[in-house]
Amino acid sequence: MNKFKLPCVQKERGTFIIKSFWKQWTLAALIITVLVVFTGITTAKAAVNGDLKVHFIDVGDADCILIQQENRTMLIDAGNNLDEDVIKAYLLKLGISRLDIIIGTHVDEDHIGSMDAIIKDFDIGKIYMPESNTATKYLEDVMDAVEKKGIQVTTPTSGETIKLGKAVCTILAPVNRGYQNLNNYSIVIKVKYGSTSFLFTGDAESISEREMMRRGFDLSADVLKLGHHGSIRSTTDEFLKRVNPQYAVIMVGRNNHYRHPHKRTMEKLKIKGIKVYRTDENGTVVATSDGKNIIFNKKPGSYNYNK
Repeated sequence: MNKFKLPCVQKERGTFIIKSFWKQWTLAALIITVLVVFTGITTAKAAVNGDLKVHFIDVGDADCILIQQENRTMLIDAGNNLDEDVIKAYLLKLGISRLDIIIGTHVDEDHIGSMDAIIKDFDIGKIYMPESNTATKYLEDVMDAVEKKGIQVTTPTSGETIKLGKAVCTILAPVNRGYQNLNNYSIVIKVKYGSTSFLFTGDAESISEREMMRRGFDLSADVLKLGHHGSIRSTTDEFLKRVNPQYAVIMVGRNNHYRHPHKRTMEKLKIKGIKVYRTDENGTVVATSDGKNIIFNKKPGSYNYNK
């Protein structure tokens, strides 16, 4: 093993001759230099490891959210069926080979479409999914992948808490069963880290929002991931008032035919002065919390709506 040496360079006869610094520097100077360098490195690493990072991965008209805290990871939803390469590449780029927690908010394709591929190719801890009165092809694909991997799927209960490193995750919905609309089966989860908090709502619509308010849950959050891609059927006035976010994130595709986000939804955000980040304009959005403050990797998007 070669010893690391800082060279001292001097010019002689038009060439550079490298001489060992040991004869040039005193031991005291060396000690000071090493202490400064290594102290800086240690502090930087500690600051990174201590953060909560939330990645709103751009998968068009779909949801896929990665949450990291310390060495723990959670994936909320996994996009459409054709998004698996995008999601895998993103995770691998971050050096992620294990997902400690996967949450499939509900059984629509734009939320669990690529989940079977993720389960197959990554080491998985626990999987949470809601009960459903509808068996979709995408749910069947996920269950096949789960069976082959030998993993149990857990149905969460509203009010249940899950730890992700030092972050505390609370399941708020679904509160009931027997919904006619699959969107209201969406798992809604609040993630609290230090004095900061994020609320992830899947495609939960007004019925689910009212039920959460009636249960008396603390819905306040700094960051709200808007329900159902900013549609008119989610983010009711009273719900938005209860959450009272500083920031809103909309996961939505460019020029989509669903007319998301809706004009009325965007007007509500604009009137309240809530800063908006949206994947159709910003691409992938990353929010970082140090437990006190939240910063984003992009500038806020517009209040434009899909006409």
